[in-house]
Amino acid sequence: MKKALILFSSIFVLLLFGVQCTFIEKHFGKTAKEEIYLLDLQGIQNRGFIRAAVDNNSTGYYIYRGRRMGYEYELLRDLAKRLNVQLHLVMVSEIDAAFDYLHSGKVDIIAMNLEKSAERSEKTSFSLPLGKMSTVLVGNKTSGKITSWDQLGSDTIYVREGAVYKNQLCQLKDSLKLNYSVFTTPDHEEILIDQVAEGKIKWTIADQNIARVNATYYDGLDISWKVEKEGDVSWVVRDNSPKLLSALNTWLSDKQKRFIPDLYAKYFLNSKNSYFRSNSPFSSLAGNQISEYDAIIKDGAEQLGWDWRLLASLVYKESRFDTVATSYAGAKGLLQLMPVTLERFGVENPNDPVQSLMGGVRYLRYLDKFWMERVPDTSERLKFVLASYNIGHGHVEDAWRLTMKFGENTQTWADVSKFLELKSDPDYYRDPIVKSGFAKGHLAVNYVKDVL
Repeated sequence: MKKALILFSSIFVLLLFGVQCTFIEKHFGKTAKEEIYLLDLQGIQNRGFIRAAVDNNSTGYYIYRGRRMGYEYELLRDLAKRLNVQLHLVMVSEIDAAFDYLHSGKVDIIAMNLEKSAERSEKTSFSLPLGKMSTVLVGNKTSGKITSWDQLGSDTIYVREGAVYKNQLCQLKDSLKLNYSVFTTPDHEEILIDQVAEGKIKWTIADQNIARVNATYYDGLDISWKVEKEGDVSWVVRDNSPKLLSALNTWLSDKQKRFIPDLYAKYFLNSKNSYFRSNSPFSSLAGNQISEYDAIIKDGAEQLGWDWRLLASLVYKESRFDTVATSYAGAKGLLQLMPVTLERFGVENPNDPVQSLMGGVRYLRYLDKFWMERVPDTSERLKFVLASYNIGHGHVEDAWRLTMKFGENTQTWADVSKFLELKSDPDYYRDPIVKSGFAKGHLAVNYVKDVL
């Protein structure tokens, strides 16, 4: 009886304090999880990592051939190193959602190019400017070159929700008494630019840097008409994180002379280096030779079991047979291998044509082995290998998973390539089965066509 009474009393006390604790936390206080937003620099350093909200796109943060890259990503990586913490990226596609994440403690910093406004400054603090941003109208050259706002007539301009673009356009419309309409959408600027290029919509607005990068993918874009003159853009922290803001501003001041300008040039001024596009008909260099490297290309093709002209086509697409070619991402040599891949496949000198080509051949054999069980047909598997070589097998594998999920044929490139093209659509790249995030998959699909 005594034991039963003690047991009953113990359970009662536990339940009572458990309920009271939950009740008090719910109605009068905050749990440790909820208090996380109070963390300033010292709390972040004690925790060991900083959470940053970023865009998952082709300039801010993306995965290129298995390597994390992007302008904001490389800046954040350097900042995290300065703060002596790890970097945790949180992909946020909507600007308003990024501010919600900041206030709720899901992130500590918003690493997007944001213009300061009175509304945004109410509960947040803006860093020193990282640089300046110009806003441009993006249209298709078939619509004609814009020289006056009147030319838009009653057209609709599609803009990203939460960005400054809508306010800019509405002020212009009111001041100049124009007739165009403004339609907001949660889609990122890059998705809207894609839709302009494909003729699905006529106009959109974008940061000039993003527009320039995308204009290298699409020859038919016109980005010449400026909407707004250059304005400062910054990153954002909570207003109760003054020490983090101070450390951020000190880091920015130190990096403005060299690091940030160099990084800006890498991602925005030399963006064409990311894809060696064919803009002119191919001409052989001499007689019936494709290049001076035909002999080693034939040796490599024999190891792959390929027609040697296919491997020559791949080399041409990658480097134009330039042994010292270096892309904006750091890929080098005839087959443009990334530094990690060079090391993994035994290439000590990427400018040596034999080493570079044979390293690429070993990588292609690895990719062929990767897809062999899933895609038994040799001719079909070749397309998976080429796409993987271009964009990374992680992105192609994501498309393969999506193909399986939606009940289509995972062994045919026709089906899988459709889902690879959809990897720039948030409805697909945010799917839990997608591991590598956003990708301009249609570029890899076009790459396969070009090589073949």
